[in-house]
Formats: sequence, C-alpha cells, structure tokens
Amino acid sequence: MTDLLATLLEVTQSQLLLGFALLLRVGGVVGLAPGFGETSLPARLKTAIALGLTLVLLPAAGERLAPLATRAGPPLWIVSELAIGLALGLGLRALVFALQIAGTLAAQATSLSQLLGGTGAEPQPAIGNLLLVAGVALLMSLGFPLYLAQFLLGSYDALPAGHLPDASALRDWGVEGIARGFALAFSLAAPFVVTGLIYNVALGAINRAMPQLMVAFVGAPALTAGGLILLAIAAPGAISIWRATVIAFLGDPFGGGP
Repeated sequence: MTDLLATLLEVTQSQLLLGFALLLRVGGVVGLAPGFGETSLPARLKTAIALGLTLVLLPAAGERLAPLATRAGPPLWIVSELAIGLALGLGLRALVFALQIAGTLAAQATSLSQLLGGTGAEPQPAIGNLLLVAGVALLMSLGFPLYLAQFLLGSYDALPAGHLPDASALRDWGVEGIARGFALAFSLAAPFVVTGLIYNVALGAINRAMPQLMVAFVGAPALTAGGLILLAIAAPGAISIWRATVIAFLGDPFGGGP
C-alpha cells in the first residue's frame, strides 16, 4: 500500500507540474485573446476559462511537456513559457486592436466619432464598439474556442516547451503583426474613408460655387445618414473579413517565423 501511494504521489506531482507549465502558456493567451481577454470580463471568469482549457489540453499536450518534468536545476522554463504565452496573446490582441482602429477611422470619416460611446475602460466610438461586439460574437458562434485549443497545441510544434524563442525573430514577428493589424484596420475602414473624402471634396466644390450657402448645415445630416447606411451595408463584410483573418492567424501564426 505504501509503494502504491508513493507511486500515485509521484504521478500526481508530475501531472501537476505539467499542468502548471501548460497553464503558463494558456493563461497568457486567454488573458489577451478576443472575447476571453476583454476588460469587461471578470478576472475570476478568465481564470476559470484558462483552467478549463488547461484541463482539456493536458492529455494531448502531455508528450510535448514531458521533457520539463525530467529537467534538473532551477525551473527557468517558467520564464520562457510566460514569454511565449504573452507573445502569442499579443499577436491575437493586435487583431482586436485592428477592429477597434477600423471603427475609429470609420467614425471619424463619417462624423460619428462622438455619437454615444463604448462601455469599456477606454471609451470607443459607437461604430468601433459595434464592430468589436459583432466580431467577437461571430467568432464565438463559429467555434473560436476549438480553434484556440488547436492553436495552443500547435504552438508547441513551433515553440517547444522550455526553449526561449529567438529574440530577433520574435521582434520581427511582432513588428510584422502590428503592421498587418494597421493594414487590416485601414482595409476594413476603406469604404468609410473613401466616402468621407468624396463628401468633403464635393462639399468644398459646392461651397466654392455658392459661398452664400451654408453647406455645412446641409451636408452634415447627409453625411451622418450616409455613414449609417454605409455601416449597414459594409459592416457584415468587414466582420467576415476580420473573422477570416483571425482564423488564418490561428492556423498559421508565424508563417515561417520563429
């Protein structure tokens, strides 16, 4: 009986160690992922989600984490797992920022930036808040947790447990991710930016032709109405493009990177 208890204790300790190592990476990703990492979500709920994902992924990730249990000396892999989890989470968060920036650009271009506001810690224009909520809802309804679980398992193939990623490669990957996020934001907001540009050029021409006409009072309601109509037309396509970009990132986050 004593030998059996000793064996059970050893197995339990090993599994707890592997679970802790997995939780370090999962926690960094969950804390910044779309939907799960929003500031409006309570910290206890985020912790519960991270623990639940850890329990689900532990049987599949056990072989990838097994080398950590046999390492002697200080557990320096704690730093590497934390760094990798935060880096992957920031990669996902950059896509969320892209959707928020697109909403801000669209609101500025259509003079709707001060209409209502967001409910988060940092107020957002109504369009940005609408796009964010709609995008996260679409992600969750189409199996985002499953994609996220596959993403976490696949990350151990590109970034093995216990090994610090190459700093220069990770830096280049981060810069490319930020550039990709801004490019995506401008692409999503392009219909609003182009419409706003055409409106301002036309308004300037009318004002030049008829200086006595108060074109601002005539054109402002038209711009607001046109912005709302354009939002109803362009928002579904923009959210679908954003969702496809997120899924593509989850399938291949590095694209041959670190």
